[in-house]
Amino acid sequence: MTNIAVFASGFGSNLQALIDYQKKHGFGNGKIVLVFSNNAEAFALKRAKRNKIKTCTFSPQSHNSRKEYDDAIDFMLAQNNIDLIVLAGYMLLLGPTIINKYRNRIINIHPALLPSFKGTHGIRDAFDYGVKVTGVTVHFVDEGLDSGPIIMQEALSIKQDDTIETVEENIHAVEHKIYPLAVKYFCEGRILLKGRKVKIL
Repeated sequence: MTNIAVFASGFGSNLQALIDYQKKHGFGNGKIVLVFSNNAEAFALKRAKRNKIKTCTFSPQSHNSRKEYDDAIDFMLAQNNIDLIVLAGYMLLLGPTIINKYRNRIINIHPALLPSFKGTHGIRDAFDYGVKVTGVTVHFVDEGLDSGPIIMQEALSIKQDDTIETVEENIHAVEHKIYPLAVKYFCEGRILLKGRKVKIL
């Protein structure tokens, strides 16, 4: 059994896509058993509760140091026997404790074609730059910002009459399609990592 923890800080639309996929198709031997947020007001927590998934929330501000916060996350993950961490709009960088302990078992989704347009405004940065093609990247998390090995990417054309709103809508649709697949492939043991290169078996 692959126990999955989803980390989210806000609205949780990718979390909802994962929950819906789990209900309809399942993740092989994987299951979302925990949703964690650094934001007690996150709508993602309500989504989890509606679907009877355990939740946990605490923030860095509730701890004396960032290390204490990371240690609390580490303890929470151990208590719940977590095998895979899925970041779904989690707006904090993970600390080295978690990254080292769960190396190649933390995945993230980014709304641009990495390595271009890293950071929290990938959609707008790509749109403002004037690219004709953008897209979505699912990648492993390492110590850098959006710099881990790429698992999946899907490209998306930006048309001349697109607005930032239509591009956001199209990006989210792609995210909701490919992120559950990446989680499923991980749980099925189909992701093979060699150096920076990922093969899906």
